[in-house]
Amino acid sequence: MKSFGLSPQEKQQEMKKRDILKKSQTDWDRIKKMNDEEIDFSDIPEIGPEKFAKAMVRKGLKTSSGKVLLTLRIDEDVVSWFRKRGRGYQTKINALLRAYMEAHK
Repeated sequence: MKSFGLSPQEKQQEMKKRDILKKSQTDWDRIKKMNDEEIDFSDIPEIGPEKFAKAMVRKGLKTSSGKVLLTLRIDEDVVSWFRKRGRGYQTKINALLRAYMEAHK
């Protein structure tokens, strides 16, 4: 369809429609049949502690059934940094620890 004479909103809708109609060139059947061992991770850098520390906590992580009250010694600057982020800083620390645990099982 020609976009001549269409409003900006109509042009945008036409562009979206054309993008949706484009067929993916990915061979999904081949992808579905691959095992984990066949996936090439060689171009993906390993995530070290410095990158992990800058990671964003995923919202919606499943919470455990119960929590334990614990005394834990954490560097003052680390606690200060988390506290500056506002309410829920303990929950964020817990989520980071959980993500690290899950990644290293």
